[in-house]
Parts: sequence; structure tokens; C-alpha cells
Amino acid sequence: MIMTSNEKRILTLRTAVRVVLRPAVLALLAAGSGAAAAAQETMPAMDHSTMDHSTMDRSAMDHSTDSGRAPAASAVPVGSLPRSDGSTGGSYADYGIHAHTMNTGITSSLTLDKFGLTHDRAGKTGVEYDGDFWAGNATDKLWIKSEAERTGGQTEGAKVEAYWSHAISPFWDAQVGARRDFGAGVKRNWAALGVQGTAPYGIETEITAFAGASGRSQLYLHGEHDVALTQKLILTPELEANLFGKNDKAFGVGAGLSDVQATLTLRYEVTPRLAPYIGVEVDRKLGRTASYASAAGESRSSRNILAGVRLTF
Repeated sequence: MIMTSNEKRILTLRTAVRVVLRPAVLALLAAGSGAAAAAQETMPAMDHSTMDHSTMDRSAMDHSTDSGRAPAASAVPVGSLPRSDGSTGGSYADYGIHAHTMNTGITSSLTLDKFGLTHDRAGKTGVEYDGDFWAGNATDKLWIKSEAERTGGQTEGAKVEAYWSHAISPFWDAQVGARRDFGAGVKRNWAALGVQGTAPYGIETEITAFAGASGRSQLYLHGEHDVALTQKLILTPELEANLFGKNDKAFGVGAGLSDVQATLTLRYEVTPRLAPYIGVEVDRKLGRTASYASAAGESRSSRNILAGVRLTF
């Protein structure tokens, strides 16, 4: 067989490649096998005869993956506890949180939301307080609420309330109790039933119905929300309204929506327990209540400048 010049060149190139690469490949294979042997020599042999297999707890071993099956996922996703807006649609019990796992110790708190001076547009300066005290556990509490204002040596708009409060949901309590109106004017006693809690968007809400003698009735609505301007500077808008079931001229109120009060305070939290504040309060009487006020020579509306301190004990 006669080879062409091109075939001779290809054969010569193949021979040269074999001569050059063969020794290098053999050297690499030898080095790898030597390293593996050295590692095997330095690794101590495991002595299975010293292991006590009788003390092994095979019941604690997870065999769920032996057949290729993944462990069962949690029935409730992490981070989905109940919310006040009801978006998760579950109660604490649905999430494995029961009464015996919650705090049942007795605790208490006294808060004076307002304790300071008022100055109205007529130039009169008065003193006011508005606070509450509670004692109990996570489920049941005793609440005492009171507020009053004293101007010109006369106590006005004073009341004290006492309630038994019971948790009906993670963010709401039902309350039953009584109220006593005192100070200047006619005194009144009321039975009370209502709810108190946190509505969506963090609005602290209170809705209470009152029943008094001679068929008298009242509905009290209150809402407020803290807006954190900084870590220490808190702006709080607050709105209150009263509705009465019948005219009560001696008490100075008429049937229907009687009055609306809007308050805006700005406080600086020196500590979480001590916070001086300033604010403005506007009150407007409506309907027959406004007519009673005019007949008595009183103003239908008022505006007060507030300054004081918020205290928590």
C-alpha cells in the first residue's frame, strides 16, 4: 500500500502526540492513586464492635423519607396568627394557642391620658383629668374609668365607670358595668354594656350603651389613633360622640345625636411612662341639646387649648 504525502504527515503527527502526552497522563494517574492511598492510611478504621446498638432509640428516628416521601408540612404557615381585621379567618385555638398557654397572672395598670390645664376662648382656665385603671389577666379584667373638668371652682362633666371586662377575641373585650355622673347639675346612674378593643389600622375603639331610670338611654362612641411622627413624638387624633334615646331637659340633652367632640394632642415621650402634651379640643352641641344650651345662656360650641402630662403607672 502506497501512502500519499498527506497521509504520511498525519501519521507522523499522531505518533508525536502519543510520545508527548502518554508519559504525562501516566504521571497524573500515579499521583492521584498515591494521594488516595495516603488518605486511606491516615483515616482510622471505625470499630463497630464498641458500639452499643441496644441503647439506640429508633422510635425518635424519622423514617418518613425512607420511602421517598417528604415530611408533612405544617398545617398553618409561619407568621399567620389571627389579626384584628379577620383576614386570616382563624381563632387562637386554630393555631394551637390555648388558654393554658397564655399569661394568666394578675397584672394592673393606671394611665392618666390627660392630666393638666384647659383654657377656653372665654379666657377661663380649668383643670382636667381623663384616665383609667385595670387589673386582671389576659381573659378577665376589672376596669375603672373616670374623667372630670373643673372650671371657676365648679366641677363639670364628671363621671366614673366600673366594668367587668372579658376577652371575646384576640383584640376585643366585652364589658358590663355601671356609670355614675356627678359634679354640677343633675346626678345620673346608668347600667352599661359595650365592647372595647383595637379596630383595623390600630384605631382604639370603644362603643358603650347605657340604660338609666325612666327609660333613658345613651350610646357612647369613641375612637383614637396614635401616629408616631418620630420614636418619641406622638400625634393623637381623637373623636367622641353621644346619642340619647329621649329628651332630658334637666340633664341638658336632647334625643338623637347630642354632641361631637374632636381632640388633637401632640405628646413627647420622655419615657414610656411620662409624656408631656399640648393640644386643642373642639366640642359642638347638636339638635335639641344645642337648643337647651342656648336657652340656658350657654354656648353651642367650645374650643379649649390643652397642656399637661400623660402618666402611666
